[in-house]
Amino acid sequence: MRGAPKLSLLLLFVVLAASFAPIPPAGMCKRPPWPMQDAIRLAQAAAPATPDATDKAAAEGRIVFRKCQACHSLDPGKNWIGPSLAGVIGRHAGTVAGFNYSPAMKQQSNLVWSDETLDSYLAAPQKLIPGNRMPFPGLNSATDRQNVIAYLKSATGQATAAGPAAPPARVAQAAPPAPAAPGGAVQPSPMQRDIMNPEIRYTLRSGIADGRMVYIGVGGAIDGQVNPTLTAAVGETVAVTLLNGEGAEHDIAFPSQNARSSRVTGRGASTTVAFVAGAAGNFEYFCTLPGHRDAGMDGRFTVTTQPAEPTLTQADISHDPANVPPAVANRPPQTVRLDLESVEMEARLADGTSFTFWTFNRTIPGPFLRVRVGDTVEVHMKNAADSALMHSVDFHAASGPGGGAAVLQVAPGEEKSVRFKALVPGLYVYHCATPMVAEHIANGMYGMILVEPEGGLPAVAHEFYVMQGEVYTEAAFGLQGSQQFSVEKLLAEKPEYVVFNGAVDALTRLHPLHAKTGESVRIYFGVGGPNLTSSFHVIGTIFENVYQLGSLANPPIHGVQTVTVAPGGSTIVELRSDVPGQFTLVDHALARMEHGLIGSLRVEGAENAAVFQPLSQAAK
Repeated sequence: MRGAPKLSLLLLFVVLAASFAPIPPAGMCKRPPWPMQDAIRLAQAAAPATPDATDKAAAEGRIVFRKCQACHSLDPGKNWIGPSLAGVIGRHAGTVAGFNYSPAMKQQSNLVWSDETLDSYLAAPQKLIPGNRMPFPGLNSATDRQNVIAYLKSATGQATAAGPAAPPARVAQAAPPAPAAPGGAVQPSPMQRDIMNPEIRYTLRSGIADGRMVYIGVGGAIDGQVNPTLTAAVGETVAVTLLNGEGAEHDIAFPSQNARSSRVTGRGASTTVAFVAGAAGNFEYFCTLPGHRDAGMDGRFTVTTQPAEPTLTQADISHDPANVPPAVANRPPQTVRLDLESVEMEARLADGTSFTFWTFNRTIPGPFLRVRVGDTVEVHMKNAADSALMHSVDFHAASGPGGGAAVLQVAPGEEKSVRFKALVPGLYVYHCATPMVAEHIANGMYGMILVEPEGGLPAVAHEFYVMQGEVYTEAAFGLQGSQQFSVEKLLAEKPEYVVFNGAVDALTRLHPLHAKTGESVRIYFGVGGPNLTSSFHVIGTIFENVYQLGSLANPPIHGVQTVTVAPGGSTIVELRSDVPGQFTLVDHALARMEHGLIGSLRVEGAENAAVFQPLSQAAK
């Protein structure tokens, strides 16, 4: 091992320096290194909570309680989707007057809601009381649970028992600028390339393993590996994110690529370095801080001549846009059975990044459903037995309470059905309507149903099914590994991902649209949302026909460049291209491309100089 005799002295110096570091005043950016943070936490855990600490916990719990407020009131006697939580501490489960509890909850009347039992229930409702119908998976963070309990006590006037204060929040601070390197040293690389959509992404975390300071892979094929080998092909754009995992100051350098990150100080801080891979060969990456490379922070970076074939190691929930059922054709009205199943599953959000999606029939969007005006539509809604939550479906095409959702609130392992008449032709959205409705939609529970007019639609060569949606993750766009849902970002309407058909690259690398020159193309386009309005556009084409707002009761308009579609809305566009090429699907709020919102229509055929003729050489 490089520099092994120095290691114990180096680690001792890091720990001693951190242990005697002064605690900075509130408001200063620099945080004490990690050993001091641990000492502070231990001291806080040993001391009783002060009124200030309790007030702070309740204030933070109020923010977390936003996840609950769609279903629960804190007013006595005011029941919503869930029972009132007024006076919950010390109350027997299933005993709020006037609320219709599930059979599972009614059987728990001997259970008393204490701090401990409420914490267990908030962590995993189905684990503590199997079969209950609380439509919420639970809170993973013990701190969040304790803060919510503190808020429930303060908001309803119940005395707060003394207890340990929550650990101080870890706020990732901006890394200070890296100092100028001496002659010959690698300088931090400027972010000249777009790091939001590089071909290759890696995430590394600093840490200690086997007594050494190391980089540890996060997510994807390198997850958990110590100083993993990183690879790229010549010419590929590479983005490497470094997370500070233990508090000491670090950076990462790729001398062969003339690239070095800025330094990160304080546990939780992060930085990203981006570069274009140069000549092929085997090279090194390492930390440039004195002694850190000798202590073990170095690894191999391999540049190959050809990129590796793309592989999909995670489940693909993205709906193939070409998977559209055939036209109804000119048949008389009949009864049509539609089967939907809600399935909660972890699947690919982007390469190396996964997310727990809530789906209809294991795809996003859910299946494209097709009937004709006058049909009787019989919907059978099943909720998978291993689901954690209740789910439902609201059809915008149905005339009835909740679009059917009033009937189709389905508990895990159960099935319900409803029947409605398809009265008005058009393209309609359907979505889950179980509170919090926006959360269910954001996690993937939306799709569309086409009600064809009498005689159907004019025939076209190709039909495609495309929907736009948002994904709200705790971590920033591009971070690899399993991602957690963020209700705070949902309520602030600030998604990390905006995508077509459920995932990054769904309509580019995985399922691009294909046609030939001169062929007619129809796109059934909708916005699941739940928050953002789309300005749908296909770069390099003009829509020949647009059925505004998805209505088929009126004739289409012609010659349209972009179409505005609101959340829960739809449109039908028709186009053709007389020249070959790649035509890009976008929302013309173009910053959303940097969050994953891009698709590709690939048209093959002969050139047509009468329509389009390059007079200069195309940019490389």
